[in-house]
Amino acid sequence: MIHEDLKYWMALKSIDGIGNASFGPLLKHFRSPANVFSAAVDELLKIPGINKKSALAISTYKNWDHILLQMDLLDKMGADVITWLDERYPANLHHIYDRPAFLFVLGHLIEDMIPVSIVGSRNASAYGRFTTDKISRELALRGVTIVSGMARGIDSCAHRSALAARGKTIAVLGSGLDVIYPQENKKLFDAIAQNGAVITEYPPGTQPVPYHFPERNRIISGISYGVVVVEAGVKSGSLITASLAMEQGRDVFAIPGTIDSAHSRGTNSLIKQGAKLIDSIDDILEDVLPQLKRPSAQPIQRQQEMFSDPFSSKEMGKNHEPLPPSCMEIVKTLSQKRIHADDIIAAAGLPPAEILSILITLELKGIIEQHPGKYFSLKK
Repeated sequence: MIHEDLKYWMALKSIDGIGNASFGPLLKHFRSPANVFSAAVDELLKIPGINKKSALAISTYKNWDHILLQMDLLDKMGADVITWLDERYPANLHHIYDRPAFLFVLGHLIEDMIPVSIVGSRNASAYGRFTTDKISRELALRGVTIVSGMARGIDSCAHRSALAARGKTIAVLGSGLDVIYPQENKKLFDAIAQNGAVITEYPPGTQPVPYHFPERNRIISGISYGVVVVEAGVKSGSLITASLAMEQGRDVFAIPGTIDSAHSRGTNSLIKQGAKLIDSIDDILEDVLPQLKRPSAQPIQRQQEMFSDPFSSKEMGKNHEPLPPSCMEIVKTLSQKRIHADDIIAAAGLPPAEILSILITLELKGIIEQHPGKYFSLKK
């Protein structure tokens, strides 16, 4: 049964103007979502990113029956809600921008999984399906968890091949757990839930509207150590996933194709931009496996760690090693005033991917904080 306290997480996320980035400041100040709902408007307005409209919506919230119906549906499905304070929350997602405050999960997330995403065209060619089947099966046989979006084409092929190899696979949806899309993947959905997990950040009843898929893609790339793009046209959503992976510091791999194939224009372009050309799973494993030997940059945070003061002398001595020069330059650029990520990149004069990596490092160290809209400031 889903713990009753989770209704406060779900209710908070349902309020207009409250995004994933709002949870950190709110929980730091109020300690729990339940306390947020009992707070006065004036107290809520002290929180960065909370305007009067959002504060009033929180203090007058009355839609509890709807939240309880959603929780009841999740219980009947056998699903769970995993917040980023939970040990089961995927470790890699702690390192991405706009990490989901919580995930709806049907199935089981393995704590020590080795996730690699495989994505590609919905209108896959025979070559694309053959290649996906080969790579997915071989990776699954080596203990890699295959992550994809359960879309038609390459995604579905990747899931099915992992299952055929008796491996684990994770499907990331752009809808609620009770809205299977495409509908013909109902059997695949059930098989994934039995042999891995189906996850989403969207509550039950949420339809798969177009803008959900780019949002969903950041989770596909973020949960993984690397992203393999098998086939992609020049406007393919798979290129969005690849771009997000690069921003997140993930390895990006691409399958080359013939120069006259529309299916390969996107992947060939990725290779030109620096994605690693692969012709066997060894090309993937030689980049992914060394990452597993690195100590985690961010242990799963417990509540007492989340809300400690990183600038107290005790905490500084415990948590902060001397910062490299590149990080110090970013700290000097920031102040208590919020600055957009694009302006930080422009001021620093460094490659965007490097700046984004530095911002993640500083945020994880508790030196800076992110606000809605990709604004940053020094942590107060």
